[in-house]
Amino acid sequence: MHTMNYTETFNKYALSVPDILVPADKKGLSRGSVIACDQYTQDRAYWKRVADMAGSAPSTLNVILPEVYLEDGDRAQRLTAIRKTMKDYIGGVFASPVHGLVYIERKTAYGRTRKGLVVAIDLDSYEWKPDSKALIRATEATIVDRIPPRMEIRRGAPLESPHIMLLVNDPEKRLVEGTGKRVRANATLYETRLEPDSGSITGWEVSNATDLEYAATAIEALAKANTAPDGSCFLFAVGDGNHSLATAKAVWDEFRAAHRADEEAGKIDLENHPARFALVEIVNLYDDGLTFEPIHRVLFGTDAATIATYLAKKLGGTVAACDSEAALEKAVSAKNETRFGFVGNDGLSILDTPDPALAVSRLQPALDAFLTENPAVKIDYIHGSEEVYRLGKEKGAVSILLPPVEKDSFFTTIAAGGPLPRKSFSMGEASEKRFYLECRRLFS
Repeated sequence: MHTMNYTETFNKYALSVPDILVPADKKGLSRGSVIACDQYTQDRAYWKRVADMAGSAPSTLNVILPEVYLEDGDRAQRLTAIRKTMKDYIGGVFASPVHGLVYIERKTAYGRTRKGLVVAIDLDSYEWKPDSKALIRATEATIVDRIPPRMEIRRGAPLESPHIMLLVNDPEKRLVEGTGKRVRANATLYETRLEPDSGSITGWEVSNATDLEYAATAIEALAKANTAPDGSCFLFAVGDGNHSLATAKAVWDEFRAAHRADEEAGKIDLENHPARFALVEIVNLYDDGLTFEPIHRVLFGTDAATIATYLAKKLGGTVAACDSEAALEKAVSAKNETRFGFVGNDGLSILDTPDPALAVSRLQPALDAFLTENPAVKIDYIHGSEEVYRLGKEKGAVSILLPPVEKDSFFTTIAAGGPLPRKSFSMGEASEKRFYLECRRLFS
C-alpha cells in the first residue's frame, strides 16, 4: 500500500482520520474526564461527587448532560450553559488538534486492561434499524423515544466527545492491538487516573503515515473476513452508546436535509461536513479486558413452575429440578448449550433448550409474550448472580439466570437476526464504561 492510499481505504470502510482535541493541561485530566452520561442514572450522589471533584476546572462534565438530570425541568438552561462552555473551551482549553487516531489502554478498577482506537466514522454507513446490511450496525433494539432529548444536546453543538464503543470481530487482534504495538514505544499523548475509583487511562497518538497505513491494511483484511455470501460486510457492531450513535445519525440526516439548497448554491460542503461523522472508540470483541456480562431477569407476581413451563412450550426443551446453586451455575454456563436457570422460593430448576443462538435473542420475545398475557406480572433486569438468588427466594418472585454471552456467535447472531432485544448484555461494570476525554469540532 502506498502512503496516499490509507485515506482511500479508511473512507471505503466508513472511517475517517479526525482532528482530535485534548486539553493542553494534562495535569488536570483526572478532574476533567468523567464517565458516560447514561451511567449512574439513579445516583445523584455520584454526580454530585464528580461535580465537587471537577470544581471550577475545565471538565467534560460541563459539556455533557448527565441523564440523572434529564427530568429536572432546567434542560433549556443546562443546554445554553453547555453550548457556551463548548465555545469557551475551543477558545482556550485544548492543545493543537491531533490529526490522527488515538490508541488507548484503559486499566479498570477490576484489574482488567481494555485497548481501544479512537477514530471518526461515517454516519452514512451506519443503520440501527432491524434487517440492516450496513457496515456499522446496532447490537440492541433502539428505543426511538430516547432519541429526541439527545438530539437537543447534539443539534448545533460546537463540540462532541464520545462514549460510543464499536466492537470489531478480530480474533487475530490485528487492528486495535496491532496498531497499539506499533505506537506504544512512542511518547504518550496523555496519561491520567480516572475518578472516582475507576482505574486509569493512557493514550498514544497514531498519526504517522506508516502506522495509519498499517491500520488501513488491517481494516481491509477484517472487511474481507466479515463479508457475507450476499456481499454485505458487517464490520462494526455498536457495543455501547447505541442511542447516542442513533442520535448522531438523526442530527446529521436532519442537518443535511435542511441544507441541500445551500450545498447546491456552493455555500456549504455537506460531503465533508463534520456532522456527517461521529467520534467513537473501536474495541476488539476478543480483547481479554472486555467482559460481557449477561443481564438476568426477575419476575414479580408469578412462580418458577409457571414461567418455566410456559417458556419450555414457547422455546422447546425440558425442565428439570436442580439441587444446588453451584450445579445451576455450571449447567447454565456450559459451552455450546442454551440453558436457563430458575430460582424461586420453592427451589431451583433448569430449562434445557435446543437452540444454539444467543440465549437472550429467543428468551426476551417469549418473556414479552408472557407479560402481555399476564399484565399483573412485572419484570426487572439485574446484574450478578448474587442478586438472582437473593431476589428469586422472595415470596411471589422468580429469577431467571441467563448464560454468559458467547463472543464466537455474537456477530453471526446479529447478522442473522438483527439487533438483540433490550437489556441483552452489559460490557463490564458501570465504572468500566467509557470516560469522556477526546473531543472534536462539530458545528462551527
